[in-house]
Amino acid sequence: MNADRTQAYARVVKTLEDLGPAKLLPVEQERIRDAADTMVFASDFDEVVAAMGDVDALAAHLVASGRWSDESVDRLVQDLLDCGPVTRVA
Repeated sequence: MNADRTQAYARVVKTLEDLGPAKLLPVEQERIRDAADTMVFASDFDEVVAAMGDVDALAAHLVASGRWSDESVDRLVQDLLDCGPVTRVA
């Protein structure tokens, strides 16, 4: 874990605190939290792929439903990606 990943994780947590209760269902908040934790603690690449695949599906749903803008979703997805390992995990 490095400072950039720590800051990205903090941004995800802040997004959940600020927007979560108003713009996300509890189950959606949990999916995002799980993805952030997986990105930080992933032991293999398949975990990262699965977590981000779920986030991509959720992001598409949030935009399609009009609950989140493309810009907000893009920022969240980038923050989640930034939580992940810099190199491919073994």
